[in-house]
Parts: sequence; C-alpha cells; structure tokens
Amino acid sequence: MHPPAYNCFVDRDKMDSAIPDLGPKELSCTELQELKQLARQGYWARSYTLRGQVYQRLIRDIPCRTVTPDASVYRDIVGKIVGKHSSTSLPLPEFVDNTQVPSYCLNSKGEGAVRKILLCISNQFPDVSFCPALPAVVALLLHYSADEAECFEKACRILACNDPSRKLVDQSFLAFESSCMTFGDLVNKYCQAAHKLMVAVSEDVLQVYADWQRWLFGELPLSYFARVFDVFLVEGYKVLYRVALAILKFFHKVRAGQPLESDNVKQDIRAFVRDIAKTVSPEKLLEKAFAIRLFSRKEIQLLQMANEKALKQKGITVKQKRQFVHLAVHADSFHSEIVGVKEMRDIWSWVPERFALCQPLLLFSSLQHGYSLARFYFQCEGREPTVLLIKTTQKEVCGAYLSTDWSERNKFGGKLGFFGTGECFVFRLQPEVQRYEWVVIKHPELTKPASLESATVPPSPSHSVSSEPADRLSPFLATRHFNLPSKTESLFMAGGSDCLIIGHVAGDWR
Repeated sequence: MHPPAYNCFVDRDKMDSAIPDLGPKELSCTELQELKQLARQGYWARSYTLRGQVYQRLIRDIPCRTVTPDASVYRDIVGKIVGKHSSTSLPLPEFVDNTQVPSYCLNSKGEGAVRKILLCISNQFPDVSFCPALPAVVALLLHYSADEAECFEKACRILACNDPSRKLVDQSFLAFESSCMTFGDLVNKYCQAAHKLMVAVSEDVLQVYADWQRWLFGELPLSYFARVFDVFLVEGYKVLYRVALAILKFFHKVRAGQPLESDNVKQDIRAFVRDIAKTVSPEKLLEKAFAIRLFSRKEIQLLQMANEKALKQKGITVKQKRQFVHLAVHADSFHSEIVGVKEMRDIWSWVPERFALCQPLLLFSSLQHGYSLARFYFQCEGREPTVLLIKTTQKEVCGAYLSTDWSERNKFGGKLGFFGTGECFVFRLQPEVQRYEWVVIKHPELTKPASLESATVPPSPSHSVSSEPADRLSPFLATRHFNLPSKTESLFMAGGSDCLIIGHVAGDWR
C-alpha cells in the first residue's frame, strides 16, 4: 500500500498502471557514482515509496540560497494569493508561457494544487521570467509530497540552487533560448541523419528544436518522465539533452522513409513522444541516451555561453519574457546566382546556431566583382564567419563554411599558411546534398598527442586545461573560446595570391 500521505493528490486507478509499487523499500548508498548507476538502472523506479524517499534526500541536498522559501512560507501566503478563487480556475503565472499542466495521473485536487503552487512560486521568485518546464516538475513532485507545502518547498529548492556549476531548470527566456540553440548544435553534430530529415520537412529547423524541452516536460508519459527525472536529479541538466537526442533518433528511425502524419513536424514529434510506449521502453530510451558520445559537461556550458552571448547581441535580455527567434534566411531579402532560398536554408541549418540568427549578407560575387583573388580578399576581410559557394561549369555546386576572418592569412608574412578552427566544414549541394566535417569533431578521441605533437604547443599556465575526461575540451572549442594553442589551429584555411585552400592538412574529412 502507498503511504497515506502520498495518496491525496493521485488518481489511484490510473496510478497503479503507470508506476507500480513493487520494488525495494530502502536505499543505503551515499556515493555519487553508485547513485548514478542505480538511477540509470531504475533501482527506485518501481517503488513509489522509495522514489519519494530518494527525491526528498536528493532535493534536500541541493545547495541553495541562504533564504529559500519553505513549507511554512507556503502556508502563510497561499490564502492571500489564491483568495476565493477555485483552484481549478486559477490562472497560470506568465512565466510558464501558457504551458498546459500535465495531468500525470493527478486527480482534480492535485491538478488544482499544481496551479496554487505555481502562483505561490511566482510570488516568491519575481526574478523567474520564463520557466515552461516548471508545471511538469511541480506535477511530478506532488506525487511524492505529503502536502502542497512540501511540494512547494521542493520546487523552490530546485529553483534556488546556487551552485554555479549545476544548472537545473531554465529560469529566463535568454537561458531557455540558448538551451534550444545548444540542442540544435548537438543535433547537428550527433544526429545528422535526423537533422537531415528535419531540414527536409521544416522551413525553420530552429523552431523545431525550440520544442525539445516540451518533449520531456509535458509530452512524455509519466512513467518515462519520472525515469528521466530520477537521473536528472542525480546528474543534472546534461541528462535532458541526452534524452531529447535519443527521442529524435528514435523518431527518425521510425519515420524515415514514411510520410509525416501532418504538415507540421513539431506536431508529429509531439505525437510520437506522447505515444512513445508503442516504440520504445523507458529502459531503451535511457540506454540510447547514454550511448550517445556527447561533449563533457564543461563543453555544453561553453556552447550555452556562446549562444547566450549571440542572443544578447541580438538584443535579448535576462528580463525579457519571450521573443521567437527564427533562422534568418528570408526569401524577400536573400539573393544569390548560385543557390535558392531552400538551399541556403539547408546550409544555414548546418552552421553553429549562434550564427544562424544572422541574415546572410552577400560580400563577393564573381558576376559583380570579377575573378580577382585580391578583390575577393578585399571584400571579405573583416567578416567572420563566411560561407563560400562555388558553381562549376558542369552545374555542380559545392562550398565551405569558414569560421575565421580571411585577414588571418596576413600573419604568415606572404607565405601560404593555414588557419581557422575545427568548426570549418565543406559541403556539396549538387548533384546531391552532403556535408563533410573534420572527423575529429565527431570523434575527439581520435586526436592522440603522440601523433600530432608537431602541431601542438603546450598551453600556458594561465590557460591550463585539466586532463580529466569531464573537463577536457575538444580542440575546436579550446580554440574558439580560449584561444588556446590547439591541434586544430592553423589547419583549415589558407589563402595566397594565386590560390585558396580549404581542408585539413593533418587530419581527415568525412
């Protein structure tokens, strides 16, 4: 039997089929690595009682601000905030962005309690301006709370986490949108087949990826979301990226070669996630998620920082409530003699998300400026990054994304020298679409110090990088963010008075 304290918000008839109470009743381990393994294996997933105990412990251990609202605060303010309103008719706070509250097997009392808790959180956290994930979090926590006040306290501790290295939920539109862009960057590198499908069926890929948190916080069935939340409380935000990438991989596997059920791929993915039990079990979903070779936590943080910086440059602030950001290839303002808008959008879907916010600007055209390399350099210098497009006499179209200003070639004193970073890539559009990255970007483990010593300069003490796997940076991120001497530095672009060279002289393009 469930403890009586956990019963009052739950529709028992629905709950018993969603999460049975069949597992162990105690958890004695305290070591993080052991907790990680148990969470991934679902040790407490089949015990409603044990999961409640584990959540209580994990959330209690979150480092928080000195003054964090607790259960007693909720009891003091709830009557004043709710007033005489019926709990089921209470409006949702603006920061949840009209998100529907997932039912998660809650009864009507539980659904009303979620609204009351959200309103009280809004009162106590005026700095939270955008947090669409919160209704799902509160609805799940209500399962494992003795009353509304306890659930409120747990949610507040998640929001009040003050560990700078530990991100839990996005609390501003800036953070949310940068997370969407970071997810797009990860899809672009680790789910290329799925990304190709997204490009083919959607006009604006960024808007598809902007939906990724909804897949997890709302569309996933309760038993799946609870399993994800188990691991999330132990390992943090990176788990969400992994699971969302796994969902996209399964969606592509099921739908590849089949017509989409609607003309809106966002709706198709949502429907797929709601019915994910027809395709994959929670165990297989997590197995796929942790089989993906992702960046370290440090590198994900760096991607988010870079994307936040780009958004701030577009005028988005921490206090901003919301603003839809679109890929900026607009048909009415784009012109090219080589590619059309659709092809340019394909290219734009490959570039790092922070640059996909920018409208492409034509700098050089052989039809307008002739065929002089000196004129090419003159037109392009001072611009970073650039996209080069080439159309051959046989109607073939190819090109390259170039991360670095062409003026860098002047540092070699008139000699031909290589520069650029690992974000460079070459591509082909005609006769078929294909992108070619440097293989080390997808498999950084292939970069071995012994084989590339001649291209490596030891980092200065002030810019040392830990050799621990969790902190080690891939070469192109090291170059981009810290200007560290890197194995990829000076290896991708070269320009002389009579030639351009784009490629990698000591690596492999695939």
